[in-house]
Amino acid sequence: MDDRQQDSAYRSARHSVYWSQLQSVAAQRWSVADLFAQDATRATRFSTRAGALYMDYSKQCIDTSVLSALLGLADSCDLSARIEALLQGAMVNTSEQRAALHTALRLPATAALQVGEQDVVADVHHSLAQVARLSARVRNGTWRGFSGKAMTDVVNIGVGGSDLGPLMATTALDEWADTDIDVHFVSNMDGTQLDNLLKHLNPETTLFIISSKSFGTVDTLSNAKTALSWLLATAKRHAGTEGSVLRRHFIGISASSEKMRAWGIHPEHQLQLWEWVGGRFSMWSAIGLALAIRIGMAGFKALLAGAHSMDEHFAQADFAENLPVLLGLIAVWNSTFLRVNAHTVLPYDGRLSYLPSYLTQLEMESNGKSVTQYGDHIDYDTCPILWGEIGSNAQHAFYQLLHQGTQQVSCDFIACVRRYSDQAQNTSLQQQHELSLANCLAQSRVLAFGNAAVRDRSNTGVERISSADKYKYYRGNQPSTTVLIDELTPHSLGALIALYEHKVYVMASIWDINPFDQWGVEMGKQMAESVYHAMQDEREGQFDSSTDQLLRHINQLS
Repeated sequence: MDDRQQDSAYRSARHSVYWSQLQSVAAQRWSVADLFAQDATRATRFSTRAGALYMDYSKQCIDTSVLSALLGLADSCDLSARIEALLQGAMVNTSEQRAALHTALRLPATAALQVGEQDVVADVHHSLAQVARLSARVRNGTWRGFSGKAMTDVVNIGVGGSDLGPLMATTALDEWADTDIDVHFVSNMDGTQLDNLLKHLNPETTLFIISSKSFGTVDTLSNAKTALSWLLATAKRHAGTEGSVLRRHFIGISASSEKMRAWGIHPEHQLQLWEWVGGRFSMWSAIGLALAIRIGMAGFKALLAGAHSMDEHFAQADFAENLPVLLGLIAVWNSTFLRVNAHTVLPYDGRLSYLPSYLTQLEMESNGKSVTQYGDHIDYDTCPILWGEIGSNAQHAFYQLLHQGTQQVSCDFIACVRRYSDQAQNTSLQQQHELSLANCLAQSRVLAFGNAAVRDRSNTGVERISSADKYKYYRGNQPSTTVLIDELTPHSLGALIALYEHKVYVMASIWDINPFDQWGVEMGKQMAESVYHAMQDEREGQFDSSTDQLLRHINQLS
């Protein structure tokens, strides 16, 4: 341990006895089937609940000794103190010297949190009041476009967390929509999404939300510029000016009021972000405006309340019953010790179709790091490759690899227990829901037990595979966790997303990395700007031979 670690407020899990212990036991042969055969109470002991979320992690390759060592690992890095630091606004984003206070975005108005001179709770609820005011104007038809017509469509222009978060939540909660106003999302800088969308929208009744923390992201501003040109082409026929179009058809959400003002966003239509809100953690802020317009402010506040309930659970529950802590520790066990370097998220609910994409950014942008907070190179595996898809689609696609491929992959199955309760007469929909749940449970069972999941007539628990049918062999032993949601609501969705946010923080704490910066993203942006300028000037010989050759080919065809 070097001097920086000794002087740190926290100890390093890497140097604890538990780390060595886990390395040793990870080298043993682990069989999910054997673990169940040895312990009839396993499912009961390796499951827990928090609010509307029930988590069964008994199909993971762990036993009581591994769980005990993992909990010891959490204590060895002062995880309790790290959790308190996160929630109280300490400087947990060490490379950028600031707090990471996304949890403050869902604090109730009666809470108290002061960071330096800033009354965080007061500022957050002032912003929420602005969200309520603007969303109400759009929803009740008092917001009018340049021709005097009310808005029928809202387009959120963002990228990364300013797109994936509100897109995911708006899709998941569309059943709670109580307005005819349609909400759309545009992120891709090549213009394809925007071009296809604008063909079907009326410029007189379309409102654009420009969501960008920096208000300098080229992807977002390129789409915004095109949207403005589209609006002006029609507005001029109605004697509309650029100023009136900007005022009546654009809302800005950013940490930079100066840049929003320079772009033309009217001060009354600017919503504030703060530097202590990371983009992938920002859906709880004004970035959620599109969602608030679609489902109403009451529904949006229920989402915040659900997330806050998980924050309280994270802060207060014993680690042995703490969902985010357990989920994070299991992920560390799989990735760092068992060397399971791939993870997939499998929601068995069409409303959660964008959840895998959202979690892909949340985990890999946060924990895709190879140096510690002290700048030391890491000699252990951190974040796995993460992907996912709706369960039924995935079954007919990459489940082949999960069941019979050569790679170890850990899995999260996510499903809702109750659905269509307000459509009791529609037995067909209810049967479809039950079929989906059955598939969720069946797939996790086969992944865990392989061919032993289907008993032969001798009831030995092993299906006999002939030499000619070896291609039908399922090896099993793929670890998985199942999260069941009582019922998908704004509150339970908020709790689910906060669960995964805190999982990321637990993993980062064990690995001793900073999950709140993303310097790897910035390098690509800088290089893209250099290549773009070279492309405009048709300059050659600026880069490596491959890039220069590709530029020549593009310039020849342009």
